[in-house]
Amino acid sequence: MPTFELEEHYKAQGFSCVCGVDEAGRGPLSGPVVAAACVLPPDFEIGELNDSKKLTPKKRDILYDRIIKEAVAYSIASASPEEIDEINILNATMLAMKRAIESLPLRADFALIDGNVSRGIPLPCETVIKGDSRSASIAAASILAKVTRDRLCLQDDVDYPQYKFAKHKGYGTKEHIEALKAHGPSPIHRRSFLKFLSDEEH
Repeated sequence: MPTFELEEHYKAQGFSCVCGVDEAGRGPLSGPVVAAACVLPPDFEIGELNDSKKLTPKKRDILYDRIIKEAVAYSIASASPEEIDEINILNATMLAMKRAIESLPLRADFALIDGNVSRGIPLPCETVIKGDSRSASIAAASILAKVTRDRLCLQDDVDYPQYKFAKHKGYGTKEHIEALKAHGPSPIHRRSFLKFLSDEEH
């Protein structure tokens, strides 16, 4: 269960604005990778806040609305499929995180980053393995990123109905791969993730 322990630890060291940062969408074959940065008030009722992957879509939507209403500051950013293809998914993820931090309406002076990589982060930071189950701020950022990306996938489903994006959210399910073989990639697919298609043709 996430707590404010890490946030309080760094505030005790003199940092005044600690943000949590997380991403959604590193694994899918399509769409952007989305990152969020979030600064929560110390009296935020943590309650059911948790790793976004452990919550139902309905619960995530409810928490998303609470977070954007009650957060001291938040920002959501992304890196496009084209950027993912150009600089690879890890670098694109870090770029999206950097954009989210820099877009915060309030300047953070320390960041808690989910995972074990902090390349290019523009302020002092700590990486936190399984951060969305340890830090309330990271858990909140996780929900903002996940809900935003899932909603993008619902729009993708309207734009490209043949791929059924609403069902698999871009992940490489059997149905998604069969649709790719039948229709070829759409403009939002990550070409660098689809090498298996050309491999099968040879």
